[in-house]
Formats: sequence, C-alpha cells, structure tokens
Amino acid sequence: MAWTNPFHDPSKPHHTAEGFRNLEPETRPPDGLRRWRRERKEQGLPKPPEGGYESFSRRWWQGADVSGDADAAWWLGHATVLVRKAGLTVLTDPVLSRRASPLSFLGPARRTVAPVDVASLPAIDVVAISHNHYDHLDKATVHALSRRFPDAVFLVPLGLKRWFDRQRIGNVRELDWWATTDVRGATFTFVPARHWSARTLWDRNRSLWGGWVMAHEGFRFWFAGDTGYSDKLAEIGRRAGPIDLAAIPIGAYAPRWFMRGQHVDPAQAVQLHREIGVRRSIAIHWGVFELADDPLDEPPRLLGEALTQSGLSADDFMLLPIGGRTSL
Repeated sequence: MAWTNPFHDPSKPHHTAEGFRNLEPETRPPDGLRRWRRERKEQGLPKPPEGGYESFSRRWWQGADVSGDADAAWWLGHATVLVRKAGLTVLTDPVLSRRASPLSFLGPARRTVAPVDVASLPAIDVVAISHNHYDHLDKATVHALSRRFPDAVFLVPLGLKRWFDRQRIGNVRELDWWATTDVRGATFTFVPARHWSARTLWDRNRSLWGGWVMAHEGFRFWFAGDTGYSDKLAEIGRRAGPIDLAAIPIGAYAPRWFMRGQHVDPAQAVQLHREIGVRRSIAIHWGVFELADDPLDEPPRLLGEALTQSGLSADDFMLLPIGGRTSL
C-alpha cells in the first residue's frame, strides 16, 4: 500500500499527498547521483586541504569552553551551534559522533574531532533539529542528550516526531513552516529552507526540512540548517526578523550542477545574509565532513572573497574555528 502523508494540507503548496516538496523547481538531472559519484571517483575528489588534514585541524580547530553564564554562541562543528541568551540555552543539529552515518564503520567520517562531548555541555533547554539527514540528526548524540537533559525540549520538522517516538524520546514538538511554539519565554518559529529529507531509501521527503528563528528578550537568532539558494527565503527577514545573529552554511556545494538546489555556496550564503537582513552571521556546515567535492579549506577562502566583493567584513560574517565562540 502506498504511503500517504498524514499531514497533507492541500492549501499549502509545500505539502503533497506523498510528503513534502520545495517551492523551487528541481535542478538535479534524473541520473545526477550516479553521474556525480562516477565523476568524483574518476577525478579523485574531494582533494585534501592544502598542507593536509593535520595542518587544517591545527588552523581551524580548538577545544570549546562552554562554561559560565555569559550570553554567547559557539560553533561546535558542522551544523552544531550552542546559543546561550538570557538564561536560555539552545543546541542546533547536534552531531558529536565520529561518523554521519547509520553505520559505525562506514559513511562520512570526521576530519576534525568534536570540540566537546555531551558530558561537558551546560544544561540544554532546547534542541532544534532542521531535518533528518545523518549529518544533522545523529541517533547516538540525541539519545545522550535526552538521557542527560530529560527536561530538554526537542523541536523538529513536521513528520519527524514519529522517529523520536520510535526512539522513546519525549518532549518533542513538531512544526510546519511558519508555525511557532514557546519554550521558557522564547518563541521559536520553523521557517522554510530549500532542501530535502531522507534516512532510508524508502522515506524521501516524508518529513519536512527548514530552519529555526529564536526570539528571546529582544534578540533573534536564525539557524538556517541546510538550504540551497532561493529568493523566497528573504521572507524570513520580513516575517521573523530583524535577525541579530544567523548560522548559515557555506560548505558541501560542489559540483554546482548537482548541489545548487540543496546547498548554497559561500557567495550565495553572503547573498542570503544580505537579503534576509542579518546583522551578523556565523559560517557553519564546513570543515568537518567531506560531503561533496569541495576541499575542506575552500569554503573559508571563497567566503572571504565573497565578503570583499560585497563590501562586508569578517565581523559581519564570521569564520569561527571549530569550538570558537562569539559574544552576544
């Protein structure tokens, strides 16, 4: 029997009877995945960073000191960001395992180690999940967080709560695009992104994907999750802004013919920063896993070039080391 989307609302264009969809046209050719795998194997991609992985790690990694109670944000690698504001602590897409994979022995492995473990984290109030890909939703990390912080609220996209139910993890709220929920005085809005979802060969786009905007004590933080470029995303600034701090992906964008519908490149990340009207951004989704053909050290270089061309500074769109922090 064919699966039917239990959340299907025909009045919402991103809903379908079979699941969810982007509002932008599909850019991948039908045989794109096979072609990409063949070409990257033939070309030996991705290439190591200049000087090798150890040199890259020395340049871009540090341990994270998440102690204290000052308002700050930490980039903990890939899409994992810790934000503490006015007594509320939020963790995004926590992936602290060695691999972004359902298997312990196969799949994308870390090239830079996690700067913290769950045991060293401060008390977490909210865990915000953008979508269900393994490099954003890690079963081992989520279980460890649930055990250590039983009162933490997990915010997830529409259709993903059933996965948490199977894991016997409670305190889960699932939201559609533009829906809101309040946690300890903060308002969280689930906002659109241009991406997709799947954890198996049989569940493609059966749960939604997106980003989160937290509004708390006059401060707004936008976590973009994974997204390709779309001019429709400017609506986030109009409806949920102004944004004081954003976490925007800059990596896993090559080759563009295959990745452009799901991952922005650094220039497009800067374009989103400007079009959404973000005050300051943190670059995320680079430097940890080799998920596409760009070498680990290319995204920060291209981001610097894009900032120069746009007349922005490194303080406007920050390249933190893994484990680095910025004060709020």
